[in-house]
Amino acid sequence: MILPAWEIESLETDRDPPPETGSTFAENAEGKARFGREVLARDDVWVLGEDSGLEVDALCGEPGVLSARYDGEGATDEANLRKLLDRLAHQTLGREARYVCELVGFGPGGAEIRATGELRGRIAEAPSGAEGFGYDPVFVPEGEERTVAELGDAWKAEHSHRSHAARAFGRALDA
Repeated sequence: MILPAWEIESLETDRDPPPETGSTFAENAEGKARFGREVLARDDVWVLGEDSGLEVDALCGEPGVLSARYDGEGATDEANLRKLLDRLAHQTLGREARYVCELVGFGPGGAEIRATGELRGRIAEAPSGAEGFGYDPVFVPEGEERTVAELGDAWKAEHSHRSHAARAFGRALDA
């Protein structure tokens, strides 16, 4: 466990989550953390906001903050993946990519921690693998020959952009 002393709970509310209107992952994560603080209406606990996505070099950083809705609002993972591969269909170079995760935490006494994690790799020409979600079937991490979806959930829990961000958050807490 990355934050073993923490008891992490999902925020339960009838309110709609804040829209992801930021131009960066950090702005969206901050908006989610502020929303969490507002919904909880208490400042004696940590509240975390997270945003993440995929940036592809050949597409000038797309899909970026639009990763979950790359093919439009309400798009499925399959539709987003198809659009990504269509955009890269004739691209042999520049398929380098990175998963990015931003965490923003607001803690007791006005404490604030920001942490970033990333996983570098490249986009495969065709999907492969059954585990994971989103772009995992086409994302091949640096040093690997298989996609994240082929490497599996256990590999992903240890090596993903989110796990890197959570470790960075933990180190910042200890500092």
